[in-house]
Amino acid sequence: MKIIEAMKRVKANKEKIVDLQKKIASVSANLSFETPLYGDKTKDHINEWLQSCVDTSYESIRLLVAISRTNLQTHVTIMLDDKAVIKSVAEWVWRRREYSNIDLVTFSMLTDRNLKEGNLPTTTGVATEVKIVRYYDPLVRDKMMAIYRSEPHEIDAALEVSNAVTDLIE
Repeated sequence: MKIIEAMKRVKANKEKIVDLQKKIASVSANLSFETPLYGDKTKDHINEWLQSCVDTSYESIRLLVAISRTNLQTHVTIMLDDKAVIKSVAEWVWRRREYSNIDLVTFSMLTDRNLKEGNLPTTTGVATEVKIVRYYDPLVRDKMMAIYRSEPHEIDAALEVSNAVTDLIE
């Protein structure tokens, strides 16, 4: 089984459990004058559904652990800024979820703070030329921001391929 198949199975299992939970909720009790939906077999149906939910949960956990194991042991190479960067799938997932954006925001903090250059009058009436002193290189900032903006797309593309071709490690 491929990673993507396992991920789809986990999603389908969640949907199956929700459907069974609805069935259980709808027939788990009734008033004494009402006829049970499944007659004398209602309790048996409920017990089967309960067991099916438990079994399906265990199957999902087994698959999720296998996905995690596979993600930790499978390495993917992504080209960033013309450099091959190799990380495990798990590392790339975390980069994609949070950390590439955190790094983008970090570099976006390098600003001129809306400071203005020009001539500033002093108390003596003599104008003083004011320049902005930057403690960063705007070209490096812009380059890094471009890398971090494109990184999620690059990660998505690489992981889509990896998830489709990588066998699950059970």
